[in-house]
Amino acid sequence: MSTREPTGPRPSLRPTSIATLAVAGLAAAALAWLSISHWYWDIPRLPWLPAVTLLALAAFEALLAQQTRARIERRPGRPPVEPLAVARSVVLAKASSLAGAIFLGFTAAITAWLLLQAQRNQAAAADMPTAVLSVIASFALVAAALWLERACRVPERPDQNERDAA
Repeated sequence: MSTREPTGPRPSLRPTSIATLAVAGLAAAALAWLSISHWYWDIPRLPWLPAVTLLALAAFEALLAQQTRARIERRPGRPPVEPLAVARSVVLAKASSLAGAIFLGFTAAITAWLLLQAQRNQAAAADMPTAVLSVIASFALVAAALWLERACRVPERPDQNERDAA
């Protein structure tokens, strides 16, 4: 009986690709532009709740990133971090960055369309503050999620660099 390494691909978790986020955002922007130009006059005013929710999630993830980084680096006064908690944080960060990119593309297209319509229509001008806040909140979520994902990386140890060089 031999103990061989499996021949298939090894599972790995790669950092979130900016290209993936850009494609998702552009696809959402195209869908939003088509939708808003066709159905804007049939929908109620834009709600504030999604923007506020995205801002709260961005603040939570930024705080989690700061706390996780401090615990991984084992700064004084910080308890060690549980590996499963880090894995959960990475999953949250990856999902949030993709969702934030989709919201960013969608809300940016809506904001651009409203900007073009605001001079001719009072309803479009009234929706502008909500749309702009939604763009800011979406961008904040993407930034916080990418920061959280980066904070979850295990730092390289100095002795590991010496072994790799040898």
